[in-house]
Order: sequence, then structure tokens, then C-alpha cells
Amino acid sequence: MRLVIRVDRDFQGRIDKRWLRRLVKESLGAHGVGSQVELSLLITDDAMVHELNKTYRGVDRSTDVLSFALEADGRNGAATGFVMPPGEKVHLGEVIVSYPKATKQAAERKHPVEDELALLVVHGVLHLMGYDHDNPDREREMRSLEQRVLSAVQERAG
Repeated sequence: MRLVIRVDRDFQGRIDKRWLRRLVKESLGAHGVGSQVELSLLITDDAMVHELNKTYRGVDRSTDVLSFALEADGRNGAATGFVMPPGEKVHLGEVIVSYPKATKQAAERKHPVEDELALLVVHGVLHLMGYDHDNPDREREMRSLEQRVLSAVQERAG
């Protein structure tokens, strides 16, 4: 797995990149995706997330997490319509998380910001693999997998 993690300067020192890597790795592993993938993760501010949401989704407001999949086909971690040379990693896409939004939601839900960030990172990675919450059945499936991943990360950390 190739993972590019960028944390904006304002939030550096608050987030352990090794922990973010574990979250992504566990999310991919729960889906059965091996080492032949790459993705990018950005932890940024509300203004950047708002601009990306407006520009690429036509939604003129900030949100907590955005996922931009590179033509993900849904459930096998490979891109459709885009053939990689043998042995090359498949680029799944980009996950962008708003740190201020995570902080606000953590306070509202009365849990640590790390718990909220973990949920948002896992949620974003699952979106890259085609999971969604656009109907009740798919939402249950996605939420169940999120909890399984978060539990596994917590067990390994403890």
C-alpha cells in the first residue's frame, strides 16, 4: 500500500500519522484489499473542504469528510475503465477530512476528537471502495464495517 498523508500546518502535532496509516490499512484489510493500492489522505480546514465540496460536488458548504474515488467499481478495490500496467498499484483516490469539523462533532457527541477523526478516515476510505449510505440497507452495511474496523484498530492499539 502506498499512502500519502498530509496534515495542514495548523493541525500538525495533534495527529499521529502512524495512527492514520493504521486506520487506512485496517479499512482496506477489512475489505480484503491488499498492498497493490495507493491513496491520499489530507487533514485540512473547513475553508478547503468547503471549496472542494463546492467545486467538485456543487454543494456550497463545508462537510466533515470528502472522498474522491478514481472510478472505483464498488467492491473489489480496482478501478474500472482504467488499466494499470502489471505490478503497478491502483490509485483508489483521495480522502479529505476537516479537522475543525471533526473537533466540533466530537464535542457534540461527547467523545475525544481522535474517535471522531478515526470514524471520518475509515468512512472516507470505505467510500473509496464503493460503500455508501444512500439507502438504509447500504447504510447498515457501511456502519457495521466502520465499527468492525474501528474495533480492530482499538484492539491492536490496546
